[in-house]
Amino acid sequence: MTQAETPVRRPGPTAAPLLRNRDFLVFWAAQALSALGSSFSLVAMPLLVLHATGSVAQMGLITGVAGAGTVATGLFAGILVDRYDRRRLMITCDVARLLLYGAVPVVWWIAGELVWVLYPIMAMAAVFQMVFDVGCSAAVPSLVAREQITSANSRLEATYAIGFVLGPMAAGLVASLLGPVTAVTFDALTFGVSAAGLLMIRLRPAVPDTAAPAAGPRSVWRDLVVGLRFLWRTPVLRAITLLYTPVTFLSLGLVDVFIYYVRHDLGQGDRVVGTLLGAASTGAIVAALVTPAGRRLLGFGPPWLTAYLACGVAIAAAGFVFHLAVVLVAATVFAFGETMAGISSASLRQTVTPDHLLGRVTSAFWMVHHAFGPLGALVLTAVVARTGVRGPLVAVGVLFVVIVCAGLATPVRSRHAVPG
Repeated sequence: MTQAETPVRRPGPTAAPLLRNRDFLVFWAAQALSALGSSFSLVAMPLLVLHATGSVAQMGLITGVAGAGTVATGLFAGILVDRYDRRRLMITCDVARLLLYGAVPVVWWIAGELVWVLYPIMAMAAVFQMVFDVGCSAAVPSLVAREQITSANSRLEATYAIGFVLGPMAAGLVASLLGPVTAVTFDALTFGVSAAGLLMIRLRPAVPDTAAPAAGPRSVWRDLVVGLRFLWRTPVLRAITLLYTPVTFLSLGLVDVFIYYVRHDLGQGDRVVGTLLGAASTGAIVAALVTPAGRRLLGFGPPWLTAYLACGVAIAAAGFVFHLAVVLVAATVFAFGETMAGISSASLRQTVTPDHLLGRVTSAFWMVHHAFGPLGALVLTAVVARTGVRGPLVAVGVLFVVIVCAGLATPVRSRHAVPG
């Protein structure tokens, strides 16, 4: 392992309280507004497709196209984040998503329900979403001290979760009163607000990679490979990447399935869909609040494995018991588990990865474990369309438990996954 690839402690600045860190506070507020808008599209876009086509398979196809855009972007997102100014990249991505999502209501109002237009829009939006998310993850260590990374991630995740409580509820209400197109319009505007917030902050420059060769075709290939190589040569990152791959395959289409379950099988309206998903997001808020303490007491592995064990049991329960309250509990537990696991893995990755590699390692991580997500969404929604919701949900829940059992045989089980 070369010196550039060896996990190191990032010295970071002297830790000032997060609530006195102006740049982090502005960044935090901007992402809160962006998350609120994104939660609108989480409900509004599937409802838009469902209203236009009545097909859960079409919902899954839209999700799959977006997922494919995410995977394809993983090839170069990390290179962009590590080579160029991260703040400017995130602002560019926000402006692009403002224009893309803003095009949806324009098309709908002028030309009618052209569902095919959503495919290129969602694919391109996913590209900019991936670059933005990699940049956002890489930016956190440039805003706070090393020992504050988990707390900063938890605050961000708690804020995202609050947005996903209020957003789906508001989206369901707006969709029921004014239609899902209006909800997408609101989503577009929030990206403009996020871009304005990012204009107000400064990030510490990333530590340069002194071993990097001059720009050229060979350096591009090196950049494509270096993130993957770091993941593979760091045992706990290799294990968690391999475990996340089937998790994403099974879970990418779950939101579509839950929406279809409530609308089609349980006969509820758009407002109930939004309220249920919003209420379920309280699980993510709780997870964001308790994860830092859980990490301190139990380390990395036990919280991550427990989170996905809870997800598996909850999803299987939703398939076994045909009731709206059970779907609510299952969605809440799933939000809790996904958030706890996500905070833990992001904090681990940001801690053990050298700053000049962080964009490429994050991009490689997401690219690998998202690789089969689009296919999973297509398969899950196609099976649901053919057989109904309940059997597939039970199968997904059981497979989550199998993944947890596999994780017990890897370094992920260790509570001391982070060096030092």
